[in-house]
Parts: sequence; structure tokens; C-alpha cells
Amino acid sequence: MMEYWRQCTLWLISCKILPQNHRVTAESAQVFDLAQALRDGVLLCQLLNNLQPNSINLKDINLRPQMSQFLCLKNIRTFLFCCCDVFGMKKCDLFEAFDLFDVRDFGKVMDTLSKLSYTTLAQKQGFKPFPTEESLKDEDIYNNLEDLIDENALEDEDELYAAVYGCEEDYAGGEIYEDLMRTDLTPALAEVDVRSCCLSEIKQTEEKYTETLESIEKYFLNPLRKFFTPNEMDKVFLNIPDLVRLHKSLMVEVQDSILFKNALNLYQIFISYKERLLIYGIYCSRVEIAIAMLDLISKEKEDVRLKLEECAKRANNGKFTLRDLLVVPMQRVLKYHLLLQELVKHTYDAGEKNNLKMALDAMKDLAQYVNEVKRDNETLRDIDQYQRCIENLNQSLIVYGRPKGDGEVRLVSSVDKRKQDRHIFLFDIAVIICKRRGYNYEMKDVLDLNFYKVTNNPTADREGKKWCYGFYVTHLQGHTGYELFFKTRELKKKWLDQFEMAISNIRPEKANHNHHHFKMHTFERIMSCSFCHLLLRGIFNQGYLCLKCGLGAHKECLGRLGLCGRTDCATTRTKEISSLLDPGLPRMVVIRDYSGVPCPQSGPPLSVQTGDVIEVMFADLNSSWWQILHLFTLTPLPRTPSIALLSVAPEDGITELREFISPDAQKGKILATSRVGFFPSDAVRPCPCVPKPVEYSGQPWFAGSIDRPQAEEELQDRDHGTYLIRNRSKECTEYAISIKFTNKVRHIKILTKENCFYIAEARLFKTLLELVEYYKQHSLKEGFSSLDTTLLAPYRELSNGNMPRAITKAATAPPGFCSFVPPATSPFWSVFCPRVVGVAVARYDFSSRDTRELSLLQGDNIKVFSKMSNGWWKGEVNGRVGWFPSTYVEEED
Repeated sequence: MMEYWRQCTLWLISCKILPQNHRVTAESAQVFDLAQALRDGVLLCQLLNNLQPNSINLKDINLRPQMSQFLCLKNIRTFLFCCCDVFGMKKCDLFEAFDLFDVRDFGKVMDTLSKLSYTTLAQKQGFKPFPTEESLKDEDIYNNLEDLIDENALEDEDELYAAVYGCEEDYAGGEIYEDLMRTDLTPALAEVDVRSCCLSEIKQTEEKYTETLESIEKYFLNPLRKFFTPNEMDKVFLNIPDLVRLHKSLMVEVQDSILFKNALNLYQIFISYKERLLIYGIYCSRVEIAIAMLDLISKEKEDVRLKLEECAKRANNGKFTLRDLLVVPMQRVLKYHLLLQELVKHTYDAGEKNNLKMALDAMKDLAQYVNEVKRDNETLRDIDQYQRCIENLNQSLIVYGRPKGDGEVRLVSSVDKRKQDRHIFLFDIAVIICKRRGYNYEMKDVLDLNFYKVTNNPTADREGKKWCYGFYVTHLQGHTGYELFFKTRELKKKWLDQFEMAISNIRPEKANHNHHHFKMHTFERIMSCSFCHLLLRGIFNQGYLCLKCGLGAHKECLGRLGLCGRTDCATTRTKEISSLLDPGLPRMVVIRDYSGVPCPQSGPPLSVQTGDVIEVMFADLNSSWWQILHLFTLTPLPRTPSIALLSVAPEDGITELREFISPDAQKGKILATSRVGFFPSDAVRPCPCVPKPVEYSGQPWFAGSIDRPQAEEELQDRDHGTYLIRNRSKECTEYAISIKFTNKVRHIKILTKENCFYIAEARLFKTLLELVEYYKQHSLKEGFSSLDTTLLAPYRELSNGNMPRAITKAATAPPGFCSFVPPATSPFWSVFCPRVVGVAVARYDFSSRDTRELSLLQGDNIKVFSKMSNGWWKGEVNGRVGWFPSTYVEEED
């Protein structure tokens, strides 16, 4: 007698949802394996599409929910709704969403799937329902599933979702593109060398693609002008005319190079066209909205629908509709690097090969940029879903960046000591704390992570007990903080890793390297990194901007840039500013915009924006107008692909079409100016002062820029009272004391106020040296009651005078390196050893942005486990596993 859950597994395999060699079919498999494969709802939604095609739009579900409880539950609820709405099932036959996600009642889940298998639509497809025989129902096997789910940290299994991702690729027009670009080699050409075939394919596909673009313009765009409004034309056809002009030009140059110049200058053509091809960022970011708009117009206007059919017949005998053709450009731009890759492989002249590799790098960078724009647009859909479900939220969630995950916690605030059940949403720069109310959430607090630190609390961990594994989220200025508790040790580790990664992205270790001041930033125009010259990818938070000199960079490149203010034109800017300034004049920061109205009577007005830095030249305390010198301004720049978002409803296709402007939409790079004028005195405040860096390297207690773990390693085996002063690793102008106290190393943050240092606010010191000398004689308990000791012995006071080994290591640590811990609940899957599908070498450094990504250093040898069509590969380096952009590596043959 076969177990109930095994019969369910066989039915899912017959429905082509699980592969036949799926591990759930193994003799050693447990019901837990099936529950883990289904609990994010992705496969269930695809199941309904296999039983009844197009019953669920793939764009209505999240194919990669990863660690998001919110997105998993939404997928499950979409499945349940469709079971009722399309398959006619009764609500009493359905499980609850949490029955599956928390595996509270997996028996009920299988009962629902059994009843689904007996529906008319399911049986029409020829799939035998289950159970087909008397089955063994052992309720005991479901009792501990919830604990198993919580305790097992599993990794991605890409093959499991291959069918779903395949459907996504079909939606993206892969088959249409291949059909349009198909070329038949003549017998004579087939006998020529492979390199000639590669060149022929590049030329012929460019010709066919240009022909396709011209066909869209000639047979669709021009005839439909009489039927579409100007706004509809812009929304549906995007920048197709620009693409036509671009590819006509590119095609002519490619033809000339291959036919008459033996392709010797082909590499120069692709390198020179890279910047022009960036307009695909605009196209790819809006094509989904274009297709949805086209569907809506066709549905509402019969004359337009008939005209579209007529246009398709004239264009290609009706084989491809306008809807089909609109996805082709997105496919083409992602093919250039693949075509060049084959050409490089079959080019044997060393000089030509090196030249083509430069062109290949340029097209890889372009492809990665386009993929990230597409991925960010998917992220915007997720953000919109969050926004609609969180009540009392007056701020657009886009200002907080990309979502990193969400889930249930229990928390204790530093004000209210009660444990409270909450749901948190973690973003790039903030945490939204909510209370769940049915399917929605009520916002209770927003933590701006710019002002918080995260500290582990191992003392809270109690093995075997739930909701007792915690860490602190503490405000840097002592405002309300929280201790967050998680259900299991594994969940705590996952969340702690994510929080620490978010803090690392906000305050990267090399943010102040060489006197720069880098901040994570949304660039409003397409930018390249000032160090590696690769593109800053995506739509928002693409990289880091130096607020002093205006350079942009990847996170992994921050430690490689030269001195701030001495690179390129920044040197000139600094000199211009310095020549204008009287060091005795006070600086102010603008706190509200002023455009010159009302006009001052004392002289010409000076228009400035919030955040501008100004210098007061003349100030009468009895006057409402001051004369100022304008130092820095934040000026508008051309925008990157606009952040557009489409909201879809099942009944009418589109309910809302909106365009979001990213949080820094009116900011650009900092420019120095020398404009003078008058400004309202109530619209400025003094610039915050920070003590200037002083050279302390000669002091026996100064350790430089090392982090807490390195300080602890240095002091762990030292005597009580041994101490060091270090730059806090995130800000090189701020300091901390690390001291061995009894058997532990303790850390004290040195704060600043009014150009002074202190650890207890009642006692201020003008220099670090004064602070150290004072606490050599007086106990630290002045600021910390539990730390009753003086600074007894500086850590470098050694008899042989050698520098301690830990500090020496710190000086040579590779820049941009970040360790990786596999996530606890990425799409819920396998504990087996992954299969190696290739080997690659890192060509550039890559710094991970979340815990699922894999940091790389140039020269790393990578075992490749899987390759996704969106440009991301999964692999392993030195025991660390994660995802990385394929454009950063070179695969070995």
C-alpha cells in the first residue's frame, strides 16, 4: 500500500511539475522533502497552468520569492484563489496559506491537491487523479514537519524551477527571436572555417534584426498613428525610431568590416557602439508596460484590434503580431556578447583575439546592465505589492531601496520591555516594523539603518526553545532600539547575516578611503565606475557617490580610487574653491529650497536647494537676509531609465499605470560654484563639525583601521587592562577603545561633540591624547558603570617592539572582500552536493550586496554550479557558495 504523499508526488510528476528523477522519489525520501519543494507556492501556480493553460499569468506570481514570507504567501493565495475561480473548487476543500508555508497541516494540503486532481479541468488533460488506490494515511508523519522546516537551512535547486523559468523565457520572446533570426547556410559556406561562420552569423542576424525593426516602424508604427493618441504611441512604441536609426548605422559598419576589411576593425565598432546601445535600458525597462498597454487598447477598441491584424498580415502574413515583435529587441541586445564569445573562441591570431576580447567585455557589460534594469523592474513590482499591503505608511517604499526579505519576529523595544509579535520588512537602508492584520500589515515603526548598528546577543540563545534567539538593533545616538528574537538559531543567523550585509552596504569599509566620502546613491543618468569603468548597474542604488568630489564607483572599487579631490577635474574644483574661501567664515547647510522669491532688498537673490553648502560672508543677526557664497550645489542630471510600474488586475488587464521617481531624482553630482547672493537666514543651519583627523600612528596605543574581531584577536590573550584605540572600520574619522577587561574584550565608542572627544558627555577632550591620558588615571566607569578599570597598558608596549601579527594582517587584507554564508531559506531546496558544470576565473573584483551573492577577487578560481539566463551564475570559491554576475568571470574550456 503506497503512502498518500508518495501518490501525490507521482501525480505531480505526471503533471510535469517535478522531474522524474526528483529526490522525493528516492526510497529514503520523506514527506518533509515534498513539503519543502512546494511551500513557496511557485510550483503550485505552475501546476494550475499545466492543468489549464494561462489560468495564472506568470507575471502575477513571484518566481523567486527567496526569503520573503510575504511573497511566498502571496503565491500560495494566488493558487488558492485560482482553484476556486477557474477550477470551481469549494473553499471548504482548500487549505489555509499558513498550513503550507508553516507546514502546520500538510495533510490538508495534500487533500486539496487530491480534490484538484479530480476536477473536470484536471482530468481533461489526461492526468490520472490520486489516490488511485487505498493509501496509507499516517497522520504522525506530519506532526513534526513545522520543526523540520524551521531547523533545516536549504539551498537553491535551479533544476526544480526549470519548467517555470522556461515558461518565463517563452514570455520574453526567445522562440520568436530564434525564428526571425534563423539563417540557412549555403553548402559552400558550410565548408568554410568556423570563424567565417561566426562572422557570417553576426552580419546576417544584424541584417535580419534591422529588417525586423524597420518592419515594426513601416507596418505598425506609421499606420497606427491615426488610431492611437500621441500618449499611446509613446507608451507602446517606446524608442523604436531611435533603435531603427541606431541599427541601420551599426548594420552598415558591420557589413563593411566583414565584407571589405576582414573584420579587423569589428572590435572597434562594438566598443564604440556600447554607449549608444545603452538606450536599450530605456526600452527594456518599459516594454512590459508597452505590451500591457497594447493589450488594453486592443481589448477596448475593436477598430484598433482589426487594424493590428491587418498590419500583421502585411508585415509577415500574420505569423507575428505586434505584441510578438515588441519583445524581440530585448532578446537581441542580450545576444551580442554570445556572438562575440563564439568568435573569440575561434580566433587564433593573438592580437585579433585580444582586440575581440575588449569588444566582448564591452558587450558583456552592456548585457549585465540590461539584465539588472530588468531585474530592478521585477523588484519594483515586489515593492508595489508591499506598498499596497502596509497600512499607515505615508512614504513610498522605493526610497528605502531593494527589499532584502521579510518575516515574523518577536521584539522588545528599549522603551517597552514587553515581547511583541511583529512582521519586519528589511530593505537596503531601512526596516519596516509592522503588525499583521489579516492579509495586510499595520506599520508600527521605521528604522533608518543609517543611524543603527547590529550586535549579536549569544546569551539569549537557549537550545531547544523557540523564539529565544536574538540580536540587538541599537540606535547610534541612544534613541529607541530593539532586540529581535527569532524562532530558531538558523533563522536568527539568516537575519543577522542580512542585517549585517545591509549595514555593510550603507557604511562600506572603504567608504572613506583616501579621504573620499562615499554614500550609496541612485544615479539619475547612466554612469560608469570611476575605477574599473564598467557600468553601474540597475535603476536605483546602482553604486556609491563621493559627496566631496562627485566620483561614482562600485562597492568593490571603493578602496582602489586615488586621493579625493586629486583625480581628473576634481583637482581643479578643489583649487577653485580653496582660492575663494576665507577659512574664518562660517559654513551653513540649506534646510529648505529658495528660488529668489520673495526678493531681498539688500542685493541680488541666490537660488539654492535643500542640502547645498553655503558660506556666510555677511550676517546681521537683526536681519532676515544674509549674504552668502555658494560652495556646493546638487544639480539635476539626465535620468537613467525611468522607474515605471504597472499594476494589473485580472478583470481588466490594467487598473493603474504609474511612474515613480527615485528618491534622489533631482540630485546629481556635486559641482563647485562661486555664486554670491542673499538668502533668508531662517533657511540655513550650521554645518555639523567633525574633529579633523590627527596622525596618531606613533602612539603605542593606536591600531589604525581594524574592526572589532581583529581587535578582539589582538587582545584576547593579553593581560587585564591592555587596550588599543582604533579607527572604527566604517568611518576613518571616528574612533573606539578596545580593552581587555577580566576575561573579555570590551569596546567603547568614542563620541564627538563641538569639536571634542568624549565617552561620558560630562567630560570633553580636545584631542584623543588628552582623553587617553585622563583615563590612564581615572576609571572608565565614569561612562560605563560595569567597566571599573583604567587604561593600564597600550597593546604595542612590547619588549621587542614588534608590531602585533593581527594588525599586520589587517594592513594587507584584500579590499572589497566579504565572506558569504548560504541563506537559510532561498527557494526551498536541496542539501545534496551540487554538480559542477564548469570552471571560471574572476576577471574583476565583485562585492556581494546581499547574502545570496558571492564576493569575488580578481584571479579567483570558481566552480560553476548553474547558469541562469538573466546573467547570474552560481558557484563556489574557497568553500563559499553564492550568485555572481557572469560578466565578471571568464569561463575556461
